[in-house]
Amino acid sequence: MLRNAPKFHEIAKRIVEITEDCILVAHNSSFDYRILRTEFRRLGYNYKRKTLCTVELSKKLIPGQEKYKLGTLVKALGIPMSNRHRASGDALATVKLFKLLLDKDVTKQIVNKTIKSGVEKAKKINPKLTAIIENLPTKTGVYYIHKADGKIIYIGKSKNIKKRVTQHFLGTNRKSKRIQQLVVAVTYEETGNELIALLKESNEIKKNQPVFNRAQRKTFFELGLYKVKNEQGYLSLKLDKIDYRKKAITAFSSASEAQKFLLKITENYKLCQAVNYLTITKGTCFPYKIKECNGACCLEETPKEYNKRVNFFLDDYTYKNANKIIIDSGRTPDERSAILIENGVYKGFGFYQLNHQITNIEILRDVITPMEDTRDTQHIIQSFLRRKRVKKILQLPNQ
Repeated sequence: MLRNAPKFHEIAKRIVEITEDCILVAHNSSFDYRILRTEFRRLGYNYKRKTLCTVELSKKLIPGQEKYKLGTLVKALGIPMSNRHRASGDALATVKLFKLLLDKDVTKQIVNKTIKSGVEKAKKINPKLTAIIENLPTKTGVYYIHKADGKIIYIGKSKNIKKRVTQHFLGTNRKSKRIQQLVVAVTYEETGNELIALLKESNEIKKNQPVFNRAQRKTFFELGLYKVKNEQGYLSLKLDKIDYRKKAITAFSSASEAQKFLLKITENYKLCQAVNYLTITKGTCFPYKIKECNGACCLEETPKEYNKRVNFFLDDYTYKNANKIIIDSGRTPDERSAILIENGVYKGFGFYQLNHQITNIEILRDVITPMEDTRDTQHIIQSFLRRKRVKKILQLPNQ
């Protein structure tokens, strides 16, 4: 999208013109404003505008929200949103949110008090940090922040390496400030897509143990999905605290992710919410009343018939995760990536350009960079595929 876009200096004058005597409104305006100030400073121009942050305004006018991220907030308020994480989509959603906030603030006192002069929040980036940023790509990959002796102090992944490192260098929290003091270089490795970036980031953090990655050294799995038989003989798919002494069907790092997955499985295989402990009821579950449950909750369906569908799910899930190749974008337009899983074990990832490299399993094994299979890598892959799409998944014959 940016390949043929104009350079900043080509549009700088137009930005000055269209924002003259205006207030810049943005979701987390301090970040956007700092970026603008930094770019104009490189051109020798002191850009100043008043700013208004819809995050801050939302917290005052719509208190009690669970999160104030743009996507979460507009969804909670029923504001339609398209082209998420694209300039037009995010900007239009912010406009709709801002209009709603203006309507709520009848006297406009809160809005006027939230407007900032545009001077006190501007922050200069150290020239040393600016030079580092200049050499970073806007592509997906893993980045390594080094201190003077070359030691890695932080490892991260991003769909836009340059943007993410810039956020570190503009951050005002304690960790960001320490990184800004210690950093002398940032190296990176492009991965072509987010899933490989996640896998590589996890592996590199565990291998290098960077001082500022303490929280990411070990993934915390909050819940596991287990198969249990209840008193009536029905097979339940039950979410429970993770217990590594028992074999979980799959694991989750959050309750919301786990609940969403189990609801989807229950619906897709026409299982019973009550049997799967998704609803607490002494009688029939709600889906039964609308004929979307066959009546295991009230013993209308026999355990034998019900358990067949549970086993269909288990067979499907085991098959889909046993032997497969996950194909996605590569590092260049003519390249693709491949993640190999055999007998349920994550073997590693690689990149290829020719179709015969992916259809011939022996050649594919040569292309693949071997990686360690851990609970973390299993969780990363399963969690990613539950939430996002890849270009293709090739199922291989069970061995």
